[in-house]
Amino acid sequence: MRKQWVFQELPDQELVAQLAADVRITPTLATLLAQREVRTFDQAKQFFRPNLNELHDPFLMKDMDHAVHRLILAMRRGEKILVYGDYDVDGTCSVALVFHFLREIYDEVDYYIPDRYREGYGISEQGIRYASENKVSLLIALDCGIRANRLINEARKQNIDCIICDHHRPGNELPPAHAILNPKQEGCRYPYKELCGCGVGFKLLQGFCKKLKHPTDSLYKLMDFVAVAIGADIVPITGENRLLAYCGIQEINNNPRPTWQALIQVAGVKPPLTIEKVVFGFAPRINAAGRMDHADAALRLMLEDDLEKAYQYADALHQKNAERRQFDSSITHQALTMIETDRRLKQARSTVLFNQDWHKGVVGIVASRCIEKYYRPTIILTESNQKATGSARSVDGFDVHDAIAACSDLLDQFGGHASAAGLTLPVENVPRFQERFEQVVTERISEVQQVPQILIDLSIPLSEVSPKLYNIIRQMAPFGPGNMRPVFVSENLQIVGQPRLLREQHLKVEVCQNGGNSLSAIGFRMPHLYELIQGNQPFKMAYSVNENQYEGRTTLQLEIKDIQLMEG
Repeated sequence: MRKQWVFQELPDQELVAQLAADVRITPTLATLLAQREVRTFDQAKQFFRPNLNELHDPFLMKDMDHAVHRLILAMRRGEKILVYGDYDVDGTCSVALVFHFLREIYDEVDYYIPDRYREGYGISEQGIRYASENKVSLLIALDCGIRANRLINEARKQNIDCIICDHHRPGNELPPAHAILNPKQEGCRYPYKELCGCGVGFKLLQGFCKKLKHPTDSLYKLMDFVAVAIGADIVPITGENRLLAYCGIQEINNNPRPTWQALIQVAGVKPPLTIEKVVFGFAPRINAAGRMDHADAALRLMLEDDLEKAYQYADALHQKNAERRQFDSSITHQALTMIETDRRLKQARSTVLFNQDWHKGVVGIVASRCIEKYYRPTIILTESNQKATGSARSVDGFDVHDAIAACSDLLDQFGGHASAAGLTLPVENVPRFQERFEQVVTERISEVQQVPQILIDLSIPLSEVSPKLYNIIRQMAPFGPGNMRPVFVSENLQIVGQPRLLREQHLKVEVCQNGGNSLSAIGFRMPHLYELIQGNQPFKMAYSVNENQYEGRTTLQLEIKDIQLMEG
């Protein structure tokens, strides 16, 4: 698939020169910092050494005072508290965070996670029934609830107060909860808007600690859950998220609880942990519990203090993930075949596919896989409880949530973000929804949004790539949306020796520039580039700088993003 290279705007050169002098780094590194809004020595110090003292005051969040007061009141009265969360990584980490914290200081606390298949996403009728039967009078909803107007109202009728800790986009009318913590809600002056659900739950507990002058050490030891949620939910790693992720990853590396020790082993992840390793090693296995069965299995692992039992739970999740991968592969093949054999679908600007027999737990993954082949907003639907239900994924810059909202008269419910959403609709409405969604996408999507982009920080000579450069770049972590690992371009490159294809899909080459020293480079899942570079024609390459560990040796390695032949 053709990719468009988009170069970031270069910052003012006087600013770069001053920053390079102040921080004692090269102009290249100063440019990278300036592109990330780091403009002064103090900002650089804050960027490289995040400090928990920089956390925002939780009481800047709308309704925080009401939420903290109600939580304290429940504990003083001896009320039963139910910690209620979604079944994905963000939701289960949220429940683990809040339940761990409250359980240490209060006995009357329980947790609940809905069944993806019997109850669906978010607050459910069964969940409210469970709360009522167990004499719960305070329900803390994490990573869900912002659109559960009817069910929050039902809870009120049963004398259950609700504190909603959510980060999804609110609807036009907010639910009648006792308190709503969501930085995206209108009138909320909280300065950082991109917290994940677990992050909002963390702020509630931070507010509780501040109000009661409760020691924060016990809370900060739970920041590992926040870091895993941030990585898995693919929220921007900027501002407060970056600070929370940085400190949480440190906690995992310095003092890993049995949960992470077990997952490191079954996933084959090599310490030290990074956000990238969390995303590819931890997240699929935690998610597999809720995708293939019930997310309780993931939560049991997160709450387990015994290492041997944690290994057993982690191994079970590992097996569930292997099962999930089989479904994922099979359904992706079916979905791509549907597109490729239907001329109308192949030429469309969007993809909306429905099959009543597809596994509900993997439709979001399948949507992402389809975008890898057909780069366009994609919705994969299956049948569950006599309804069509599924997941949407988008392309860079296109708001799939808004596009779905334009079809809301055909839906029972929907919610999510600009880049990902969930929806439910009557089965008989699927054909009309497919037509309407395609019409909305066609009207709104730009040409630029129909081509995958590689965002490039700057062009450098290959000779600048050195262990010193990599050592500074490594300290810019954690990487993720808003703070991606820097991508460079070097031109007039030549192949040294013969390119190879590892396992017939990973391109491995040695490259040099103007006869200088060569560097090893690898392009994961890029067999199509193998033929491109066979003719010895000079080329330019987009890449990031990383390390390769092999047989006890650690060397620099370029990770290829794309290759283009030089013109002329």
